Amino acid sequence: MESTTSAAVALTTATAADVDVDLIFVPLFEDEMPGAALPGLDEGTGGMLGRAVESGEFRGRPYQLYLTPLNDQWRAGRVGVIGAGKAREFDTDRLRKLASAAALAARERRVPRIAFLNRHSGAPGKGVQAITEGLVLARFSGDTYKSGERSAPPVEEALVISAHGGAALEGALERGRVLGESCNLARELCNEPSNVLTPSIFAGRGEAIAREGGLQVEVLDEEAITSLGMGLLLGVSRGSSEPPRVLVMRHAPAGAPARPVLGLVGKGVTFDTGGISIKPADGMDRMKDDMSGGAAVIGAMRAISLLKAPINVVGVVPMSENMPGGRAIKPGDVLTGAGGKTVEVLNTDAEGRLLLGDGLWYARHLGATHLVDAATLTGAIVVALGKAASGLFGQPDGWVEAVRRTALRAGDRCWPMPLYEDYREQIKSEIADMVNTGGRPAGACTAAMFIREFVDDLPWVHFDIAGTAWAEEARAWQGKGPTGVAVRTLAELAFTSAEW
Repeated sequence: MESTTSAAVALTTATAADVDVDLIFVPLFEDEMPGAALPGLDEGTGGMLGRAVESGEFRGRPYQLYLTPLNDQWRAGRVGVIGAGKAREFDTDRLRKLASAAALAARERRVPRIAFLNRHSGAPGKGVQAITEGLVLARFSGDTYKSGERSAPPVEEALVISAHGGAALEGALERGRVLGESCNLARELCNEPSNVLTPSIFAGRGEAIAREGGLQVEVLDEEAITSLGMGLLLGVSRGSSEPPRVLVMRHAPAGAPARPVLGLVGKGVTFDTGGISIKPADGMDRMKDDMSGGAAVIGAMRAISLLKAPINVVGVVPMSENMPGGRAIKPGDVLTGAGGKTVEVLNTDAEGRLLLGDGLWYARHLGATHLVDAATLTGAIVVALGKAASGLFGQPDGWVEAVRRTALRAGDRCWPMPLYEDYREQIKSEIADMVNTGGRPAGACTAAMFIREFVDDLPWVHFDIAGTAWAEEARAWQGKGPTGVAVRTLAELAFTSAEW
């Protein structure tokens, strides 16, 4: 499998003309002349770049790319100006995507050595981190199982050109590297076929990633899960010949305060047929990525450890298949969770919330004071928000807002959704504490209301990433396939406890 590491990403304070690479990328805004971005750039192209701007051939629209040779006063052979859009709309998310788009364009052209100019006008470290994240994200390869021609390899060397240097900026680059790598590790897991990534293998690979990152790790097998009374997880797994697992990761830095303890819980369904309430065949192959929330938690916990977050964090990933075997749960069955709550199963395809119920209970059991879960949970959130944003639910408003701000800084677009008490009426059961689905109306909201029953009054946020975990189409900054959504948000959250 392709390495997700990026040992060759480095910072340079050399002038752009003195950077020895094959191709330099320079972001250029709409209606901006090359000299405003980098003095001497147009002269270095013999006026070609200025003429392209004046004629309208290059307009600076987002991700538009224009390549042209440089003269012998420059050590680089070519420059690529990449459209940055309107200057007033420029932020670190745009910068991250521009860097990724640049590295992907270089990769497509099999250019081995590139440099990217930091044009972020705010704190230099934020720009360096965003650029590094983008450069590393471009290293992901989704075609690892091809035996014939594959996509071009990642660039061999990538430099971030900065007007400033020093330990703080080197730290920002390292932070970007770790977050980008952790996203790519999550993407690799999401891209695996389910015959390769069974719950047991998922737990083993997650354990290896966590241990290499310096985390304390425990894998709960079927016996341990049974002894804890995790009847919701056990119920979902009954139809499969593959036994369930729970991956437990702990980050416990020396000197960390007793509170807060951040608890991260990710849905880890390695393949979802829907069970007895079986899904349509069309598109079912995509259900290999129904463990994206769990992969995000694994990637985030790795980053949290490597970046030395100052607080205690626990990560819990319940893992299972959802299959229609002879022992599978059936509509009308009643399951009992580890916390004692009973659930009448109306639809076996609403299984992710059952795993999260036991997973959140266990995170609380381990001492979590603030909870976040991530799951590809409902098709309803895709109907509501499309694939442009994840759904954000939770309590209280202050905690939800803290997570939302972190997500926006991390480049994980999300939108707050309501949790009105009215939705509770839709999940009432006549024979148990609740049903596992409230029907089609407000389906994403009733699913979140179901999950809320397992967190009591603790601060809690639920990310429904069903629309954002997988890109159906390639974009300039991202290929088709797994996106690594929520990894950066969950990781960065562990550094924001002062805002809670």
